[in-house]
Amino acid sequence: MFNDDEDEFLDRNLGEHIEKFESYLKGDAFFFFDSDVLEMIVDHYIVNGDYTKAIKAAEYGLNYFSPNQLFVLRIAQAYSAKGLLKEALNMLNNKDDFQENLIEYYLTKASIFSQLKNSDNAIKFFKLALDLTESDERDEIYLDIAMEYQYKGDYRAAIEVLNEAIKSNPKNEVALYEVAYCYDFIGEFDKAIECYNNFIDENPYSYTAWYNLGNIYSKVEDWENALRAYDFCNVINEQFSPVYFNMGNAFLSLDRYEEAEEVFRKCIEMEGDDALAFCYLGESLEQQGKIQEARENYNQAIAINPVLSDAWLGLGIVCDLEGNTEKGIELIQKAIDLEPSNASYYHVLASAYDKIDKFEESEICFLKSLELDAKNEDAIKDFYIMLFSTAQWNKAYRLLDDYEQYESNYLTVSLLRFHWYWNNFNQELALEILGACIIEDEVKSKQIFEWFEDLSKEPQVTSLFEKR
Repeated sequence: MFNDDEDEFLDRNLGEHIEKFESYLKGDAFFFFDSDVLEMIVDHYIVNGDYTKAIKAAEYGLNYFSPNQLFVLRIAQAYSAKGLLKEALNMLNNKDDFQENLIEYYLTKASIFSQLKNSDNAIKFFKLALDLTESDERDEIYLDIAMEYQYKGDYRAAIEVLNEAIKSNPKNEVALYEVAYCYDFIGEFDKAIECYNNFIDENPYSYTAWYNLGNIYSKVEDWENALRAYDFCNVINEQFSPVYFNMGNAFLSLDRYEEAEEVFRKCIEMEGDDALAFCYLGESLEQQGKIQEARENYNQAIAINPVLSDAWLGLGIVCDLEGNTEKGIELIQKAIDLEPSNASYYHVLASAYDKIDKFEESEICFLKSLELDAKNEDAIKDFYIMLFSTAQWNKAYRLLDDYEQYESNYLTVSLLRFHWYWNNFNQELALEILGACIIEDEVKSKQIFEWFEDLSKEPQVTSLFEKR
Protein backbone atom coordinates (compact mmCIF):
# COMPACT_ATOMS: atom_id res chain seq x y z
CA MET A 1 0.00 0.00 0.00
CA PHE A 2 1.07 3.59 -0.54
CA ASN A 3 1.87 5.80 2.41
CA ASP A 4 0.09 9.15 2.86
CA ASP A 5 2.57 11.09 0.72
CA GLU A 6 2.15 8.61 -2.12
CA ASP A 7 -1.66 8.80 -1.80
CA GLU A 8 -1.51 12.58 -2.09
CA PHE A 9 0.70 12.23 -5.16
CA LEU A 10 -1.89 9.94 -6.76
CA ASP A 11 -4.71 12.34 -5.94
CA ARG A 12 -2.86 15.30 -7.44
CA ASN A 13 -2.19 13.37 -10.63
CA LEU A 14 -5.64 11.78 -11.02
CA GLY A 15 -6.60 14.10 -13.86
CA GLU A 16 -3.48 13.09 -15.77
CA HIS A 17 -4.23 9.40 -15.19
CA ILE A 18 -7.83 9.85 -16.38
CA GLU A 19 -6.64 11.63 -19.51
CA LYS A 20 -4.19 8.82 -20.29
CA PHE A 21 -6.81 6.12 -19.72
CA GLU A 22 -9.34 7.82 -21.99
CA SER A 23 -6.62 8.18 -24.63
CA TYR A 24 -6.07 4.42 -24.28
CA LEU A 25 -9.83 3.79 -24.73
CA LYS A 26 -9.76 5.76 -27.97
CA GLY A 27 -6.86 3.61 -29.18
CA ASP A 28 -4.52 6.57 -29.42
CA ALA A 29 -1.82 5.03 -27.23
CA PHE A 30 -1.14 2.22 -24.82
CA PHE A 31 -0.33 3.00 -21.21
CA PHE A 32 0.35 0.73 -18.29
CA PHE A 33 -1.42 1.59 -15.06
CA ASP A 34 -0.57 0.00 -11.75
CA SER A 35 -3.31 -1.44 -9.58
CA ASP A 36 -3.69 1.52 -7.20
CA VAL A 37 -4.03 4.00 -10.05
CA LEU A 38 -6.67 1.83 -11.74
CA GLU A 39 -8.64 1.58 -8.49
CA MET A 40 -8.72 5.38 -8.34
CA ILE A 41 -9.78 5.64 -11.98
CA VAL A 42 -12.60 3.13 -11.49
CA ASP A 43 -13.79 4.92 -8.34
CA HIS A 44 -13.69 8.25 -10.16
CA TYR A 45 -15.97 6.93 -12.91
CA ILE A 46 -18.40 5.32 -10.44
CA VAL A 47 -18.64 8.47 -8.33
CA ASN A 48 -19.36 10.50 -11.46
CA GLY A 49 -21.93 8.04 -12.80
CA ASP A 50 -19.92 6.98 -15.84
CA TYR A 51 -20.49 3.26 -15.28
CA THR A 52 -19.53 2.08 -18.76
CA LYS A 53 -16.02 3.52 -18.42
CA ALA A 54 -15.84 2.21 -14.85
CA ILE A 55 -16.47 -1.30 -16.17
CA LYS A 56 -13.82 -0.92 -18.87
CA ALA A 57 -11.26 0.32 -16.37
CA ALA A 58 -12.07 -2.53 -13.97
CA GLU A 59 -11.84 -5.08 -16.80
CA TYR A 60 -8.45 -3.64 -17.73
CA GLY A 61 -7.42 -4.21 -14.12
CA LEU A 62 -8.59 -7.82 -14.16
CA ASN A 63 -6.59 -8.45 -17.31
CA TYR A 64 -3.37 -7.36 -15.64
CA PHE A 65 -4.07 -7.94 -11.93
CA SER A 66 -6.40 -10.93 -11.91
CA PRO A 67 -6.05 -11.72 -8.19
CA ASN A 68 -7.45 -8.25 -7.31
CA GLN A 69 -11.11 -9.05 -6.68
CA LEU A 70 -11.84 -5.42 -5.88
CA PHE A 71 -12.18 -4.92 -9.63
CA VAL A 72 -14.86 -7.64 -9.73
CA LEU A 73 -16.74 -5.82 -6.98
CA ARG A 74 -16.54 -2.58 -8.90
CA ILE A 75 -17.87 -4.24 -12.06
CA ALA A 76 -20.77 -5.70 -10.06
CA GLN A 77 -21.48 -2.28 -8.54
CA ALA A 78 -21.41 -0.64 -11.97
CA TYR A 79 -23.73 -3.32 -13.40
CA SER A 80 -26.07 -2.72 -10.46
CA ALA A 81 -26.08 1.03 -11.07
CA LYS A 82 -26.95 0.39 -14.74
CA GLY A 83 -29.86 -1.84 -13.68
CA LEU A 84 -28.15 -5.07 -14.79
CA LEU A 85 -28.94 -6.76 -11.50
CA LYS A 86 -28.75 -10.43 -12.48
CA GLU A 87 -25.43 -9.80 -14.22
CA ALA A 88 -24.22 -8.05 -11.07
CA LEU A 89 -25.17 -11.01 -8.86
CA ASN A 90 -23.47 -13.42 -11.24
CA MET A 91 -20.19 -11.56 -10.63
CA LEU A 92 -20.50 -12.33 -6.90
CA ASN A 93 -21.20 -16.06 -6.85
CA ASN A 94 -18.16 -17.17 -4.87
CA LYS A 95 -17.76 -15.52 -1.47
CA ASP A 96 -14.34 -17.13 -0.96
CA ASP A 97 -12.93 -14.95 -3.74
CA PHE A 98 -13.61 -11.80 -1.72
CA GLN A 99 -12.08 -12.54 1.68
CA GLU A 100 -10.01 -9.35 1.61
CA ASN A 101 -13.08 -7.22 0.85
CA LEU A 102 -15.74 -9.22 2.63
CA ILE A 103 -17.65 -6.29 4.16
CA GLU A 104 -17.94 -4.56 0.81
CA TYR A 105 -18.89 -7.87 -0.80
CA TYR A 106 -21.80 -8.30 1.63
CA LEU A 107 -22.88 -4.67 1.26
CA THR A 108 -22.83 -4.91 -2.53
CA LYS A 109 -24.98 -8.05 -2.52
CA ALA A 110 -27.35 -6.47 0.00
CA SER A 111 -27.72 -3.40 -2.20
CA ILE A 112 -28.46 -5.51 -5.26
CA PHE A 113 -31.11 -7.54 -3.43
CA SER A 114 -32.62 -4.27 -2.20
CA GLN A 115 -32.90 -3.08 -5.80
CA LEU A 116 -34.56 -6.40 -6.62
CA LYS A 117 -37.05 -5.66 -3.80
CA ASN A 118 -35.92 -8.84 -2.09
CA SER A 119 -35.79 -7.36 1.40
CA ASP A 120 -35.25 -10.65 3.22
CA ASN A 121 -32.00 -11.34 1.39
CA ALA A 122 -30.99 -7.67 1.59
CA ILE A 123 -31.40 -7.77 5.38
CA LYS A 124 -29.45 -11.04 5.54
CA PHE A 125 -26.41 -9.59 3.77
CA PHE A 126 -26.58 -6.24 5.55
CA LYS A 127 -26.47 -8.14 8.86
CA LEU A 128 -23.47 -10.19 7.69
CA ALA A 129 -21.67 -6.94 6.88
CA LEU A 130 -22.74 -5.50 10.22
CA ASP A 131 -21.12 -8.38 12.12
CA LEU A 132 -17.73 -7.50 10.57
CA THR A 133 -17.98 -3.71 10.91
CA GLU A 134 -16.35 -1.62 13.63
CA SER A 135 -18.85 -0.40 16.22
CA ASP A 136 -18.41 3.30 15.39
CA GLU A 137 -19.19 2.67 11.71
CA ARG A 138 -22.30 0.54 12.11
CA ASP A 139 -25.01 3.22 12.13
CA GLU A 140 -25.31 3.52 8.35
CA ILE A 141 -25.75 -0.23 7.96
CA TYR A 142 -28.37 -0.22 10.71
CA LEU A 143 -30.12 2.50 8.72
CA ASP A 144 -30.05 0.35 5.57
CA ILE A 145 -31.54 -2.59 7.47
CA ALA A 146 -34.26 -0.39 8.93
CA MET A 147 -35.24 0.84 5.47
CA GLU A 148 -35.66 -2.76 4.32
CA TYR A 149 -37.94 -3.46 7.29
CA GLN A 150 -39.97 -0.41 6.31
CA TYR A 151 -40.28 -1.72 2.75
CA LYS A 152 -41.62 -4.95 4.27
CA GLY A 153 -44.11 -2.97 6.36
CA ASP A 154 -42.51 -4.11 9.63
CA TYR A 155 -42.22 -0.72 11.32
CA ARG A 156 -41.63 -2.08 14.81
CA ALA A 157 -38.61 -4.06 13.63
CA ALA A 158 -37.40 -0.91 11.87
CA ILE A 159 -37.74 1.06 15.12
CA GLU A 160 -35.67 -1.53 17.00
CA VAL A 161 -32.87 -1.32 14.42
CA LEU A 162 -33.00 2.48 14.20
CA ASN A 163 -32.60 2.76 17.95
CA GLU A 164 -29.43 0.69 17.58
CA ALA A 165 -28.26 3.11 14.89
CA ILE A 166 -28.82 6.04 17.24
CA LYS A 167 -26.91 4.28 20.03
CA SER A 168 -24.06 3.70 17.61
CA ASN A 169 -24.07 7.32 16.43
CA PRO A 170 -26.29 9.74 18.41
CA LYS A 171 -25.66 12.39 15.74
CA ASN A 172 -27.16 10.37 12.90
CA GLU A 173 -29.99 12.77 12.04
CA VAL A 174 -31.42 10.52 9.32
CA ALA A 175 -31.85 7.68 11.81
CA LEU A 176 -33.62 10.00 14.21
CA TYR A 177 -36.03 11.20 11.55
CA GLU A 178 -36.70 7.66 10.40
CA VAL A 179 -37.47 6.37 13.90
CA ALA A 180 -39.78 9.33 14.51
CA TYR A 181 -41.44 8.65 11.13
CA CYS A 182 -41.99 5.01 12.11
CA TYR A 183 -43.51 5.97 15.45
CA ASP A 184 -45.68 8.49 13.60
CA PHE A 185 -46.74 5.86 11.04
CA ILE A 186 -47.89 3.39 13.69
CA GLY A 187 -49.62 6.13 15.66
CA GLU A 188 -47.28 6.27 18.65
CA PHE A 189 -47.05 10.05 18.54
CA ASP A 190 -45.80 10.46 22.11
CA LYS A 191 -42.71 8.42 21.28
CA ALA A 192 -42.15 10.38 18.07
CA ILE A 193 -42.30 13.61 20.09
CA GLU A 194 -39.86 12.15 22.61
CA CYS A 195 -37.43 11.24 19.80
CA TYR A 196 -37.41 14.75 18.40
CA ASN A 197 -37.11 16.35 21.83
CA ASN A 198 -34.15 14.11 22.67
CA PHE A 199 -32.46 15.08 19.44
CA ILE A 200 -33.18 18.78 19.96
CA ASP A 201 -31.62 18.60 23.44
CA GLU A 202 -28.34 17.74 21.71
CA ASN A 203 -28.92 19.78 18.52
CA PRO A 204 -30.98 22.84 19.52
CA TYR A 205 -30.27 24.68 16.26
CA SER A 206 -31.64 21.98 13.94
CA TYR A 207 -34.52 23.89 12.33
CA THR A 208 -35.70 20.75 10.52
CA ALA A 209 -36.01 18.90 13.84
CA TRP A 210 -38.12 21.74 15.26
CA TYR A 211 -40.22 21.70 12.08
CA ASN A 212 -40.87 17.96 12.29
CA LEU A 213 -41.65 18.22 16.00
CA GLY A 214 -44.23 20.87 15.14
CA ASN A 215 -45.76 18.55 12.54
CA ILE A 216 -46.19 15.76 15.10
CA TYR A 217 -47.80 18.14 17.59
CA SER A 218 -50.13 19.26 14.77
CA LYS A 219 -51.16 15.64 14.16
CA VAL A 220 -52.27 15.29 17.79
CA GLU A 221 -53.90 18.76 17.58
CA ASP A 222 -51.64 20.20 20.26
CA TRP A 223 -51.61 23.51 18.43
CA GLU A 224 -49.88 25.60 21.09
CA ASN A 225 -46.87 23.29 21.23
CA ALA A 226 -46.91 23.01 17.45
CA LEU A 227 -46.65 26.79 17.16
CA ARG A 228 -43.87 26.87 19.73
CA ALA A 229 -41.88 24.37 17.66
CA TYR A 230 -42.60 26.22 14.40
CA ASP A 231 -41.50 29.49 16.03
CA PHE A 232 -38.12 28.00 16.95
CA CYS A 233 -37.77 26.67 13.41
CA ASN A 234 -38.55 30.11 12.03
CA VAL A 235 -36.13 31.91 14.37
CA ILE A 236 -33.30 29.58 13.33
CA ASN A 237 -34.07 29.77 9.60
CA GLU A 238 -36.42 32.52 8.41
CA GLN A 239 -36.01 31.36 4.81
CA PHE A 240 -37.46 27.87 5.43
CA SER A 241 -40.74 28.52 3.65
CA PRO A 242 -42.72 25.31 4.49
CA VAL A 243 -42.97 26.37 8.12
CA TYR A 244 -45.17 29.39 7.28
CA PHE A 245 -47.91 27.27 5.74
CA ASN A 246 -48.02 24.94 8.75
CA MET A 247 -47.97 27.87 11.17
CA GLY A 248 -50.97 29.28 9.31
CA ASN A 249 -52.90 26.04 9.76
CA ALA A 250 -52.12 26.03 13.47
CA PHE A 251 -53.31 29.63 13.85
CA LEU A 252 -56.52 28.76 11.97
CA SER A 253 -57.12 25.83 14.31
CA LEU A 254 -56.74 28.16 17.31
CA ASP A 255 -59.11 30.75 15.76
CA ARG A 256 -56.23 33.24 15.63
CA TYR A 257 -57.25 34.52 12.23
CA GLU A 258 -55.20 37.72 11.99
CA GLU A 259 -51.99 35.81 12.70
CA ALA A 260 -53.04 33.14 10.22
CA GLU A 261 -53.55 35.83 7.60
CA GLU A 262 -50.09 37.26 8.26
CA VAL A 263 -48.21 33.96 7.85
CA PHE A 264 -50.22 32.83 4.82
CA ARG A 265 -49.32 36.12 3.15
CA LYS A 266 -45.68 35.44 4.02
CA CYS A 267 -46.02 31.93 2.58
CA ILE A 268 -47.36 33.32 -0.71
CA GLU A 269 -44.60 35.92 -0.79
CA MET A 270 -41.97 33.19 -0.49
CA GLU A 271 -43.59 30.35 -2.44
CA GLY A 272 -45.37 32.29 -5.17
CA ASP A 273 -48.72 31.18 -6.55
CA ASP A 274 -49.74 28.37 -4.21
CA ALA A 275 -53.41 27.46 -4.52
CA LEU A 276 -53.74 26.05 -0.99
CA ALA A 277 -52.08 29.08 0.55
CA PHE A 278 -54.51 31.41 -1.27
CA CYS A 279 -57.41 29.18 -0.18
CA TYR A 280 -56.43 29.20 3.50
CA LEU A 281 -55.67 32.90 3.36
CA GLY A 282 -59.23 33.24 2.07
CA GLU A 283 -60.51 31.30 5.08
CA SER A 284 -58.59 33.46 7.54
CA LEU A 285 -60.05 36.58 5.88
CA GLU A 286 -63.55 35.09 5.79
CA GLN A 287 -63.40 34.39 9.53
CA GLN A 288 -62.47 38.04 10.13
CA GLY A 289 -65.49 39.19 8.15
CA LYS A 290 -63.38 40.44 5.24
CA ILE A 291 -65.75 38.84 2.79
CA GLN A 292 -64.70 40.53 -0.45
CA GLU A 293 -60.99 39.84 0.18
CA ALA A 294 -61.85 36.24 1.04
CA ARG A 295 -63.73 35.87 -2.25
CA GLU A 296 -60.75 37.27 -4.19
CA ASN A 297 -58.37 34.77 -2.62
CA TYR A 298 -60.70 31.81 -3.14
CA ASN A 299 -61.00 32.82 -6.80
CA GLN A 300 -57.23 33.15 -7.05
CA ALA A 301 -56.87 29.63 -5.64
CA ILE A 302 -59.34 28.27 -8.22
CA ALA A 303 -57.56 30.11 -11.04
CA ILE A 304 -54.38 28.25 -10.08
CA ASN A 305 -56.08 24.92 -9.36
CA PRO A 306 -59.65 24.61 -10.73
CA VAL A 307 -60.23 21.31 -8.91
CA LEU A 308 -59.32 22.57 -5.43
CA SER A 309 -62.49 21.58 -3.60
CA ASP A 310 -61.77 23.62 -0.45
CA ALA A 311 -61.71 26.81 -2.51
CA TRP A 312 -65.13 26.02 -4.04
CA LEU A 313 -66.43 25.33 -0.54
CA GLY A 314 -65.05 28.68 0.62
CA LEU A 315 -66.80 30.49 -2.23
CA GLY A 316 -70.03 28.74 -1.29
CA ILE A 317 -69.71 29.84 2.34
CA VAL A 318 -68.98 33.43 1.23
CA CYS A 319 -72.16 33.45 -0.88
CA ASP A 320 -74.15 32.11 2.06
CA LEU A 321 -72.72 34.79 4.37
CA GLU A 322 -73.76 37.42 1.85
CA GLY A 323 -77.34 36.12 1.95
CA ASN A 324 -77.25 34.28 -1.37
CA THR A 325 -77.63 30.82 0.14
CA GLU A 326 -79.06 29.23 -3.01
CA LYS A 327 -75.93 30.19 -4.96
CA GLY A 328 -73.82 29.07 -2.02
CA ILE A 329 -75.44 25.62 -2.17
CA GLU A 330 -74.51 25.32 -5.86
CA LEU A 331 -70.86 26.08 -5.06
CA ILE A 332 -70.78 23.76 -2.04
CA GLN A 333 -72.21 21.03 -4.26
CA LYS A 334 -69.34 21.71 -6.69
CA ALA A 335 -66.91 21.02 -3.84
CA ILE A 336 -68.73 17.75 -3.07
CA ASP A 337 -68.60 16.73 -6.73
CA LEU A 338 -64.82 17.11 -6.56
CA GLU A 339 -64.47 15.33 -3.21
CA PRO A 340 -67.56 13.17 -2.64
CA SER A 341 -66.26 11.40 0.46
CA ASN A 342 -65.62 14.55 2.51
CA ALA A 343 -67.97 14.40 5.49
CA SER A 344 -67.48 18.04 6.49
CA TYR A 345 -68.70 19.24 3.07
CA TYR A 346 -72.03 17.46 3.55
CA HIS A 347 -72.24 18.99 7.02
CA VAL A 348 -71.83 22.49 5.55
CA LEU A 349 -74.39 21.71 2.85
CA ALA A 350 -76.85 20.38 5.44
CA SER A 351 -76.55 23.60 7.44
CA ALA A 352 -77.14 25.67 4.28
CA TYR A 353 -80.33 23.74 3.47
CA ASP A 354 -81.45 24.13 7.09
CA LYS A 355 -80.94 27.91 6.79
CA ILE A 356 -83.48 28.16 3.93
CA ASP A 357 -85.92 25.73 5.59
CA LYS A 358 -85.28 22.85 3.21
CA PHE A 359 -85.34 20.38 6.07
CA GLU A 360 -85.72 17.19 4.07
CA GLU A 361 -82.61 17.97 2.01
CA SER A 362 -80.83 19.04 5.19
CA GLU A 363 -81.59 15.71 6.88
CA ILE A 364 -80.30 13.76 3.86
CA CYS A 365 -77.02 15.69 3.96
CA PHE A 366 -76.62 15.33 7.73
CA LEU A 367 -77.12 11.58 7.44
CA LYS A 368 -74.58 11.39 4.62
CA SER A 369 -72.07 13.40 6.64
CA LEU A 370 -72.43 11.07 9.63
CA GLU A 371 -72.31 8.02 7.40
CA LEU A 372 -68.87 9.20 6.28
CA ASP A 373 -67.75 10.30 9.75
CA ALA A 374 -69.80 8.99 12.65
CA LYS A 375 -67.57 10.81 15.16
CA ASN A 376 -68.27 14.36 13.95
CA GLU A 377 -69.64 15.85 17.16
CA ASP A 378 -70.51 19.18 15.54
CA ALA A 379 -72.58 17.44 12.87
CA ILE A 380 -74.42 15.44 15.52
CA LYS A 381 -75.13 18.62 17.48
CA ASP A 382 -76.30 20.61 14.45
CA PHE A 383 -78.46 17.72 13.19
CA TYR A 384 -80.06 17.37 16.62
CA ILE A 385 -80.81 21.10 16.76
CA MET A 386 -82.39 20.97 13.31
CA LEU A 387 -84.58 18.01 14.29
CA PHE A 388 -85.49 19.56 17.63
CA SER A 389 -86.33 22.95 16.14
CA THR A 390 -88.69 21.28 13.64
CA ALA A 391 -90.41 19.32 16.43
CA GLN A 392 -89.08 15.96 15.23
CA TRP A 393 -88.70 14.72 18.82
CA ASN A 394 -88.51 11.01 18.14
CA LYS A 395 -85.93 11.39 15.37
CA ALA A 396 -83.83 13.59 17.64
CA TYR A 397 -83.91 10.94 20.38
CA ARG A 398 -83.01 8.12 17.96
CA LEU A 399 -80.13 10.22 16.62
CA LEU A 400 -78.63 10.31 20.11
CA ASP A 401 -79.05 6.57 20.52
CA ASP A 402 -77.39 5.92 17.17
CA TYR A 403 -74.22 7.90 17.88
CA GLU A 404 -73.77 7.47 21.64
CA GLN A 405 -71.90 4.21 21.01
CA TYR A 406 -68.76 6.07 19.92
CA GLU A 407 -66.69 7.01 22.95
CA SER A 408 -65.50 10.30 21.47
CA ASN A 409 -69.14 11.39 21.02
CA TYR A 410 -70.23 10.47 24.53
CA LEU A 411 -70.07 13.87 26.24
CA THR A 412 -71.67 15.78 23.35
CA VAL A 413 -74.46 13.20 23.07
CA SER A 414 -75.01 13.28 26.85
CA LEU A 415 -75.34 17.07 26.83
CA LEU A 416 -77.87 16.84 24.02
CA ARG A 417 -79.70 14.08 25.89
CA PHE A 418 -79.91 16.40 28.91
CA HIS A 419 -81.50 19.00 26.64
CA TRP A 420 -83.96 16.47 25.22
CA TYR A 421 -85.16 15.34 28.67
CA TRP A 422 -85.25 18.92 29.97
CA ASN A 423 -87.69 19.82 27.21
CA ASN A 424 -89.70 16.60 27.49
CA PHE A 425 -90.88 16.92 31.07
CA ASN A 426 -88.21 14.88 32.81
CA GLN A 427 -86.10 17.61 34.35
CA GLU A 428 -84.94 15.46 37.26
CA LEU A 429 -83.28 12.94 34.92
CA ALA A 430 -82.01 15.82 32.76
CA LEU A 431 -80.24 17.46 35.71
CA GLU A 432 -78.76 14.13 36.76
CA ILE A 433 -77.27 13.70 33.26
CA LEU A 434 -75.93 17.26 33.21
CA GLY A 435 -74.36 16.82 36.63
CA ALA A 436 -72.45 13.76 35.39
CA CYS A 437 -71.29 15.74 32.35
CA ILE A 438 -70.01 18.59 34.53
CA ILE A 439 -68.03 16.15 36.66
CA GLU A 440 -66.46 14.68 33.53
CA ASP A 441 -65.61 17.97 31.80
CA GLU A 442 -66.97 21.22 33.20
CA VAL A 443 -65.47 23.43 30.49
CA LYS A 444 -66.96 21.44 27.63
CA SER A 445 -70.28 21.12 29.45
CA LYS A 446 -70.63 24.92 29.44
CA GLN A 447 -71.02 24.70 25.67
CA ILE A 448 -74.66 23.86 26.36
CA PHE A 449 -75.26 27.59 26.94
CA GLU A 450 -73.78 28.39 23.50
CA TRP A 451 -76.01 25.82 21.85
CA PHE A 452 -79.18 26.76 23.74
CA GLU A 453 -79.01 30.31 25.11
CA ASP A 454 -82.35 30.02 26.92
CA LEU A 455 -80.77 27.56 29.38
CA SER A 456 -78.65 30.36 30.85
CA LYS A 457 -81.89 31.72 32.32
CA GLU A 458 -82.72 28.47 34.12
CA PRO A 459 -81.53 28.68 37.77
CA GLN A 460 -81.65 24.90 38.24
CA VAL A 461 -79.24 24.49 35.35
CA THR A 462 -76.85 27.35 36.12
CA SER A 463 -76.69 26.41 39.79
CA LEU A 464 -75.12 23.04 38.91
CA PHE A 465 -72.12 24.89 37.56
CA GLU A 466 -72.01 27.30 40.50
CA LYS A 467 -71.70 24.39 42.92
CA ARG A 468 -68.46 23.23 41.31
